[in-house]
Amino acid sequence: MTTIVTPTNNLILPTDWHRLNPIWQGGEEDIQKGLPHTQLAPAWQLLLLGDGSPTRHLQLLTCEPIEVDVIDMSLIGMNSDNAPSLIQAVRGPRLRRQVWLRTPSGQRLGYATSWWEASHVDEFLQNRSLPIWASLARIRTELYRDIKGIYCGYSAPLESGFDEVGPFWGRHYLFWHHGHPLTLIYEVFSPYLTKYLGQQEGCKL
Repeated sequence: MTTIVTPTNNLILPTDWHRLNPIWQGGEEDIQKGLPHTQLAPAWQLLLLGDGSPTRHLQLLTCEPIEVDVIDMSLIGMNSDNAPSLIQAVRGPRLRRQVWLRTPSGQRLGYATSWWEASHVDEFLQNRSLPIWASLARIRTELYRDIKGIYCGYSAPLESGFDEVGPFWGRHYLFWHHGHPLTLIYEVFSPYLTKYLGQQEGCKL
């Protein structure tokens, strides 16, 4: 992935991140009450709507360590970056990070984009090749994962990256630390996880 980084006001944004083109999406009310099991199977709801660490969940499911391939670390300034509107809760100038979550054998299980206040990212991601939860656990950071949106949709780059046909399920959430938004995260999971979680069921328009 080619990235062009410049701190000037005339920022040239890097290659786009992989946002889903949703055929269905839900908000906080859907997240709180849960989805009908005919729309999203219970095991998938635990992964998508629960407030635990997805990387830890993937490790437990696969019985393998989950590794991170960092594909983008880009300064985006004050640009909204086509991110969920909650990006405004993260103070700028901002840095965008994109990763694949995979097993040691190379099986990609998830994709994530996160947005951070650029001046503080090194404080929380001291080793940028680690999963976020592992980085924050190392420094004993207390967090609250506040899930705000859920999606079912398509993405040609993710079909290629996962080597799986959509639709895909994804979500976005804020991490809170000491009462302040720390980072906004957008995650998409591979249908390969049906091997462990069973069928996803189907998106409903």
